[in-house]
Amino acid sequence: MTDYTVEFVGTGETIQVPETRTILSACLDAGIAQEYSCRVGMCLACSAEIIEGEVTQPAARALTEDEAASYALTCMARPQSDLKLHRGKYPPSIEDAKAAATAADDD
Repeated sequence: MTDYTVEFVGTGETIQVPETRTILSACLDAGIAQEYSCRVGMCLACSAEIIEGEVTQPAARALTEDEAASYALTCMARPQSDLKLHRGKYPPSIEDAKAAATAADDD
């Protein structure tokens, strides 16, 4: 089993995560306040932008194929290399939905 270093950009937090474990699970055990809600790859609350490295996340159903190349759902994602992640960054699909909701609220 290989452990990988996961660094969270801008926070100074770094953890070791085995390739068989989700990033969210390792965060929670390390006392890192990673947002999450559903823990089944659907809500996007645990989203993080992948700055460097690779993950596997076959059950991340809320991401499009293109988004899965640039974003990790930490509740599903397992590291495949050392990683640099920017927590709290959401894929375009959710950003577009937020903008549409805000516009509707303004009407």
